Amino acid sequence: MTAQPDQQNATAGRTLISVDAMGGDQGPAAVVAGCLISAKINSDIAFILHGPRAELETLVGKHPELRDRCEIREAVGVVTMDDKPSQVVRSGKDTSMWSAIEAVRSGEASVAVSCGNTGALMALSMIRLRKLPGVNRPAIAVLYPSSNSQGFNVMLDVGADVRADADDLLRFALMGMSYARNGLNVDRPRIGLLNVGTEEHKGRTELKEAYDLIRDQQETAQFEFVGFVEGGDISGNTADVIVTDGFTGNVAIKTGEGTASLIGDRLREAFKYSVLSRLASLLAYTSLMRLRRKIDPRRVNGGVFLGLNGTVVKSHGGADATGVSAAIKLAAQLAENGFNDKLAARVAAALPSDEKEAE
Repeated sequence: MTAQPDQQNATAGRTLISVDAMGGDQGPAAVVAGCLISAKINSDIAFILHGPRAELETLVGKHPELRDRCEIREAVGVVTMDDKPSQVVRSGKDTSMWSAIEAVRSGEASVAVSCGNTGALMALSMIRLRKLPGVNRPAIAVLYPSSNSQGFNVMLDVGADVRADADDLLRFALMGMSYARNGLNVDRPRIGLLNVGTEEHKGRTELKEAYDLIRDQQETAQFEFVGFVEGGDISGNTADVIVTDGFTGNVAIKTGEGTASLIGDRLREAFKYSVLSRLASLLAYTSLMRLRRKIDPRRVNGGVFLGLNGTVVKSHGGADATGVSAAIKLAAQLAENGFNDKLAARVAAALPSDEKEAE
């Protein structure tokens, strides 16, 4: 299924999303099913699917809604979760992940989506798309369920790089602010810097330096800096953007995922404890389903790689069709808002004058 003229007409005027069909644990069937869900909801998107042509043609051919909105790019290689990023960068040109990134690099697609190996995806994205001027280290931003009005906080970095100095944290703050503004429609995002306490004298040297840098940018960049925040504020209503280094951020989100899983298991055990508890679960069914929808990680599946010359959304490796669809929805929203151009402009505006002249 190559891009025939009728397919090109069908995709004209639509947001074109480049999808790595082979990266997820559940295989290409789940990815195609996620594209189908998205296609039914949003008539303004179309897809380039990357993977073995014969297999993808069979899957797409089952769904009339996708036939005229998908172009299939042949890519026989697959990046596994065990592959080392350096190995993929050296010899992964035939893979579906590489092909998906190339479609963004060439300007054909607005954004790439992959469920594959995070380290390999970041390495390929950095090599093929390159970093934005003024960005030393890209960041991975995720939406974290919270008690604020939009229901989520933006948190970054959550694993692109374990290190971050004061200048990196400032760039993270600016990129996170742009994401909150364009992804969550927060006009004046509140930014918090994650620390071991809220007092200004606490924390490592780079955090204290970042505190001053971020504070000094808030009026120019039109955000509110709330100062240091603690772990309990990640899911609270103190800030809209939580800024931290990749080591701390990754530990935080993995801890949150584990805690949510534990609570779910304990609730199921409690409602199965006796006949009365089973009856109580039936009476509380509507409320339990509402709670489940609010904390369902599939609804916010998708970490965004920030700081690159192109937008890449990393879906969870174990995502099902619903999770893939959520990642595609996020990708489409960011593309339609011109997110990456706005982010680049915001980061460039914060460059010191000597760096601007060098550019």
